[in-house]
Amino acid sequence: MSEQTDSVTHPGIVMQISGHVAEVMILAKSACTSCQVKGACNMSEMEEKRVFVELPPEHSFKSGQQVNVMMKQSLGNFAVFLGYILPFLVLLLTLIISISVGLGEGVAGLLALGILVPYYFVLYRLRNRLGRKFSFQLTA
Repeated sequence: MSEQTDSVTHPGIVMQISGHVAEVMILAKSACTSCQVKGACNMSEMEEKRVFVELPPEHSFKSGQQVNVMMKQSLGNFAVFLGYILPFLVLLLTLIISISVGLGEGVAGLLALGILVPYYFVLYRLRNRLGRKFSFQLTA
């Protein structure tokens, strides 16, 4: 993963092209992958991810081609906010309100965890709208 001032890029391989959409496989590497002693522990991991990138009409990409997948860094920060920070705040706020209205700690904890189910359901339902916001670009 290399970072520029306003974008994050990952190397990838075009798996297939359907119309003006390319399916690209990227290998997300943890920091352990480049560690000198990665063989001595079992923390090393590489994860294969697939993203779909809308191509311009005059594209020249082909299946099997190595490319760089680029996304604005601010969109990555927004994804972290939606996936981790906002649900944590919802959980914490639910826990505090539940305890302050007199619910027991066990019930308040279960309610705080349970409130994440509708949160992630709404996030799942908005996946198409959010998918249009999170756009990737390819460079050769």
